[in-house]
Amino acid sequence: MTGIYLKNKEEVEIMKRGGEKLARVLDYVLENLKPGVATWDLDVMAEQKILELGGEPSFKMVPRYHWTTCVTINDEVVHGIPRQRTIREGDVVGIDVGIYYQGFHTDMAETVRVGKKEDEGGVDTFLEAGKNALHKAIGVARVGSYLGEISRAIEEEVKKNGFSPVYDLTGHGVGRMLHEEPLIPCFLSGSLEKTPKLKEGMTLAIEVIYNFGSPEVVLASDGWTIRTKDGKISGLFERTIAVTAAGPVILTQ
Repeated sequence: MTGIYLKNKEEVEIMKRGGEKLARVLDYVLENLKPGVATWDLDVMAEQKILELGGEPSFKMVPRYHWTTCVTINDEVVHGIPRQRTIREGDVVGIDVGIYYQGFHTDMAETVRVGKKEDEGGVDTFLEAGKNALHKAIGVARVGSYLGEISRAIEEEVKKNGFSPVYDLTGHGVGRMLHEEPLIPCFLSGSLEKTPKLKEGMTLAIEVIYNFGSPEVVLASDGWTIRTKDGKISGLFERTIAVTAAGPVILTQ
């Protein structure tokens, strides 16, 4: 990554069109996320939908990653490889997906509890905290604000509910590349004023990556999947936004 690339209004509009398509893809996958479905099947659905809508799978452009989605289950945090693993009633499942459309990437993720099994151990409260943290983080992404205000909003909302932001993973800029500068941690480290100021034309993939228990994570033997160290559940919520003079605009909706 070599600096923050600002997009003009035409480029933001292209990303918005791509983001709208991506939101349709994720909605389609979530509609089919049911007990008994394999994560591989969800990946195939996502790729078919992306191609049908005129885009390409962003994640397949990542070196050595051969899948359209990342699907995480329970204690998996990010980068879960789709495979012949069947989803069960009550599983906490995250779907992360990106689309490349007319030269630009957008990226988004959602985590849900599958099926109608009764909530055990406060899972629904955990997921609601992640949604709220994402909403608050997007709300502070305004021209002239500091990037650290996004991180602080995530951290405060997650910790307020007794959960842990993950320190080793971040959100990121997005656009011509899937991963651009700046990195957007889920916590504020150091002085707010030492983080970049937000400018019109920044396009950001804001990610709330957080754990039910300890923030510590470990890399699984497949070389991609990152899990919680303590085996407790994890959550991921992500949207691509544009920083505009009128305020933050969610491009993936």
